[in-house]
Amino acid sequence: MLNFEKQFENITKKYNEIENSLNNQSGFESEKLIKLNKEYADLKPIVNTISNYKNELKEIADLKKLLDDDDVSIKKIADEELIEKKKNIKLLEDKLMRLLIPKDKNDDKNSILEIRAGTGGDEASLFAADLFSMYQKYADINKWKFEVLSLSETGLKGIKEVICNISGYNVFSKLKFESGVHRVQRVPTTESSGRVHTSAATVAVLPEAEEVDIKLEDKDLRIDVFRSSGPGGQSVNTTDSAVRITHIPTGIVVSQQDEKSQHKNKAKAMKILRSRILDNEIQEKNKERSQERKNQVGSGDRSERIRTYNFPQGRVSDHRINLTLYNLDEILEGNLDDLITPLITNEETVKLAELGNE
Repeated sequence: MLNFEKQFENITKKYNEIENSLNNQSGFESEKLIKLNKEYADLKPIVNTISNYKNELKEIADLKKLLDDDDVSIKKIADEELIEKKKNIKLLEDKLMRLLIPKDKNDDKNSILEIRAGTGGDEASLFAADLFSMYQKYADINKWKFEVLSLSETGLKGIKEVICNISGYNVFSKLKFESGVHRVQRVPTTESSGRVHTSAATVAVLPEAEEVDIKLEDKDLRIDVFRSSGPGGQSVNTTDSAVRITHIPTGIVVSQQDEKSQHKNKAKAMKILRSRILDNEIQEKNKERSQERKNQVGSGDRSERIRTYNFPQGRVSDHRINLTLYNLDEILEGNLDDLITPLITNEETVKLAELGNE
């Protein structure tokens, strides 16, 4: 049986306090009200499961008393019911453990996806384009909105860098483990000898930061405007519409020139900047945690080689959880759940182990 009586008590107490506050909500600001409603909705399934769990425990205690009854038929019925009740208890315990796993507060956020060609020249930029297509198809499958904020292409249908905004239900919770170095092994189209080349692209998935998450002071920003340019440095705009924003405290720089409007470029740059600053804070916390939790799969060491896509063998390997699949074609068509679900399960397993050790 679970030994979380104090935790159950605290959760139920908090739930009742929020319920009382919502019933007497006069004077609350809308922001406070939204926050309370979200907390209430998050706690409700836990409280309901705790209540069911306690009821089952009480019924088990009552049935055990009947085992001492003189009537054999009553003892037999009690014994049969106990078997079912113990099965129910096990299911409720598993459900409670999963509900008690600390949630990543960024899981329900939208995401900024950044893909950059790495080592490998033209082949790396072509692979970056493949990854871009893969994530776009995955977004379509999940009915997410996929918006390109910035795109730098090569002349061979490759991509040097692309930044996208993906919005929808639980985007970050599904994509957060995609951050890192993605490696490809295949024969380039320009390779006449049929030799397999290895190249790489980096992927960064950032939780989209709202203004309430990251408040930017004007004094901390340096904003430069300049004329946007196309491939080879040719001017594509006769006005200073391109924007470069530097966040002085962190040194993070974002440039945006895809729009003809300086206002639109600035708005996109600010969106990316907020998300990079929030991500920077998350990375710092992850570094602190990784000192203590060596076995946890991180959601963002950008230098870590996380996955290899081997075309000759049709194989995809995720090196963090030693997972190898032989459905490369399907994965490139956006069927990423075969990779993502085991990573989510692994994270839950680690957190459950930590919960049990507390």
